[in-house]
Amino acid sequence: MKIIIIGSVASGTSVAAKARRNTESAEITLYDKDTDISYAVCGIPYAIGGEIGDFDELTPRDARWFKKRYNVDIHTSHEVLDINHSTKSLKVKNLLTGEIFDDSYDILVFATGATYHRPEVFQGKSFDNVFQVRNINSGKNIKSFLDDKKPKTAIVVGAGYIGLEVAEQLKERGLDVTVLQRGKHPMAHLDWDMSIRIEDEMEKQNVHFLSEEIVTETRGEQTLKSVITSKGNVLSADLYILATGVRPNTQLAESIGVKLGETGAIATDTTMETNIEGVYAVGDVAESFHVITGKATYRPLASTANKMGRIAGDAMTGGPLRFQGVLGTGILRFFDLTIAQTGLTEKEAIEEGYEIAVLFNIKPDKPDYMHGKEMVIKAVADKLSHRILGVQIIGPQGVDKRIDVFASTITLGVTAEDLFHMDLAYAPPFSTTKDPVAYTGMALTNALTTAPLITPHDLMELQKNSADITIIDTRAKASYEKKHIPNAINIPLAELREKSSILDKDKLTIVYCNKGVTGNASQNVLRNEGFREVYNLSGGNKNYQEIAKQEKN
Repeated sequence: MKIIIIGSVASGTSVAAKARRNTESAEITLYDKDTDISYAVCGIPYAIGGEIGDFDELTPRDARWFKKRYNVDIHTSHEVLDINHSTKSLKVKNLLTGEIFDDSYDILVFATGATYHRPEVFQGKSFDNVFQVRNINSGKNIKSFLDDKKPKTAIVVGAGYIGLEVAEQLKERGLDVTVLQRGKHPMAHLDWDMSIRIEDEMEKQNVHFLSEEIVTETRGEQTLKSVITSKGNVLSADLYILATGVRPNTQLAESIGVKLGETGAIATDTTMETNIEGVYAVGDVAESFHVITGKATYRPLASTANKMGRIAGDAMTGGPLRFQGVLGTGILRFFDLTIAQTGLTEKEAIEEGYEIAVLFNIKPDKPDYMHGKEMVIKAVADKLSHRILGVQIIGPQGVDKRIDVFASTITLGVTAEDLFHMDLAYAPPFSTTKDPVAYTGMALTNALTTAPLITPHDLMELQKNSADITIIDTRAKASYEKKHIPNAINIPLAELREKSSILDKDKLTIVYCNKGVTGNASQNVLRNEGFREVYNLSGGNKNYQEIAKQEKN
């Protein structure tokens, strides 16, 4: 059996390694037109900024290592030009010598990754100060530009993972950084009421953020001097980074009749085999499916690519591994924030037809006396089954631990009730006695059963429509006077039982405190006093004011 793999990095080399572990009889060859293999793409921004000392740390394994370890022939700087699947042959060009030769296969694997989207205004143009973060060489070129040219200003186009990571690293190197984003908020795959918190961090770090603004015109010849945006702004910088997303690199696969899925990436079965027998697709060129919905999705991440490669290498050599889908779990550090997400967002859950409960849980990662810092956890659950559908977390510390717990539990289909009963580790240096994960489960269980929540956005909609409601601020008078929700009356929790008799029990009532806990206690008091419909404001006044601030902008 002869296996040809086109492309390396996370998925292609994983195919080769797993196939070799399963059999010594296969002949395995890998072609890649790049100069490096199996490198840590996600580490490139940190090598650009100098947090990683040397790019060599991102390329610990080369072709010689793979040959010695796995007896796999890896040819870098080799491009596959053409494939004839009827004869199972291909033409390959050695990019260093120009030689073109033929090869053949029994099994073919496309690990061709993704192409980096270049905005239309930049297409066909080449500037010596415009870069994209694509591979090790592109990272080295940016680093050399920073070291040699000493730029003072930078414009980053795009506010996704790469855009924010590069913006952080450039700012750490002392550059004045501006970020442009097509959408209204950064990290468009998050719900907007979470991504606005990234904008707060940008303001804190003095990173300029221009939303709903794209480059429409460039000025300059060899060097890009300035750009004109869709809002008519003229912006100039010494350095420009394009971080405008990727597209699956499917052209070669399509040439032999491989079918694409609805996302535009290659459709496969659970063994990663395409519609053509003996032809597989893995990594950023391949389509995934969502664990919760079962529907096709495209979330190109290194962790998924590695997993796909291992599964394909196992399946093609008779192993039992099968792809089980993704939740789209991702995490990002941006200055003092960690930003993480798994499963469905509120928007996605609604689009999928779920009737949902939404919780904003604002809790420290550990006790105050151990220097705990607050995280904002947004959790979405299905009202019918109580299954957790998705979680987003933003905070300075402790986020990574919690998002992985949520990803694990969502994969297993747990309910809100299950979260509370999980036996999680506790000691003051690591957590609170009631871990934020457990508290999320407890609060969601209340919301799904006896103590419903209302989100700030839904409350704002009621206010805009002049709904006949009672809003009660249950905090101390001093907190109320400092900042409160419009039209709210102040009745502290300690006075609520006594004063509840003067309120209309049949009117829709909304209670709130600073972050939600006292609001829940107040909600229980009013429910027990016979109030017909009482909601607790999720995330309290703190969350409401954060979201209201953005609503006004």
